[in-house]
Amino acid sequence: MVQTLSSIKCQSLLCDLLWSDPDKDVQGWGENDRGVSFTFGADVVAKFLNRHDLDLICRAHQVVEDGYEFFAKRQLVTLFSAPNYCGEFDNAGGMMSVDESLMCSFQILKPSEKKAKYQYAGLNSGRMVQSPQARGAAAGPPKKK
Repeated sequence: MVQTLSSIKCQSLLCDLLWSDPDKDVQGWGENDRGVSFTFGADVVAKFLNRHDLDLICRAHQVVEDGYEFFAKRQLVTLFSAPNYCGEFDNAGGMMSVDESLMCSFQILKPSEKKAKYQYAGLNSGRMVQSPQARGAAAGPPKKK
């Protein structure tokens, strides 16, 4: 069964996998400013990779300015693919590709310089609607077909 984000218990492994964040100022584990889960230091990353015979941890779910950001001597990378997140951050989005030889490369999505004219109406609707700003406040809601 797939759990939704709202159904994840705050005191669980799944919660920690989703909400824990790297912190360059922490050794071991620390409190998380999010109010849930923990922060972890580079030493935790190195120990985890060594224990599980891995070379890299790739994670997301945290805004980073340039779309991707390395941590712990390039042993962990945070990807964030939504440029100009929520219209409040001037961040780029990032995508990572891994080739047959395990070489990682990144593509950067620059934030738009102007407000989007269109926004998604919903995840499952498959249609786009004009934002109220693009329509003009007096125009009213989009017409139904």
